[in-house]
Amino acid sequence: MAFWADIDHDYTLRFQEWHNCEHIPERISIPGFNVGRRYRGIAGAPKFLMFYETDTAAVFASEAYMARLNDPTPWTQESLPHFGNPSRNIYSLEAAAGSVAPIEAPYVHTFRFNLAEGADIFAWLAKLADRDDVYRARLYAVDEDISNIMTSERQIYGGGPGAQKYLVLLETTLQCRTLDELAMPPGAKNMFADSFRLEIALYPEA
Repeated sequence: MAFWADIDHDYTLRFQEWHNCEHIPERISIPGFNVGRRYRGIAGAPKFLMFYETDTAAVFASEAYMARLNDPTPWTQESLPHFGNPSRNIYSLEAAAGSVAPIEAPYVHTFRFNLAEGADIFAWLAKLADRDDVYRARLYAVDEDISNIMTSERQIYGGGPGAQKYLVLLETTLQCRTLDELAMPPGAKNMFADSFRLEIALYPEA
């Protein structure tokens, strides 16, 4: 799950406290969750990217997960109205190249886009992963059925899935994406390209 959002300026520290101390620990305690991360936007990107990895996309439609989304805590009810320009999508992994960073990658770059008919981006993905400053490149496709589930939390923040069907997530040591440093996906259209730095990564207790 990837969730891009701005946060009201005067609520940012309170948001980080809530997300660090309650929200991520709550989410990764749900069966099937493997890690929760939050990134801070760079150079005009949305203020935050919240990213959760699970066993499969179906975890985001599970009974345990739905129970949390439909019974938000008081702190969650306080926090969600401070989200601006929210875009939240559930994805299935389509392809991956490269290797996991030895520790958390300090930066990620996200490309949200649609594809022209017949476009093939797999060679581009592998080429990116061969770069010395890229650990891993992953291609995701939106699961529209799960992304569109209405929940009590979504009714509070008011956002839904974005219009882009694909996401490429690059884990890298490179701080800012530029057109020269990272070429665009071939055949991509209606694209948003943004850069983020890692703020927190939290894993379930063993």
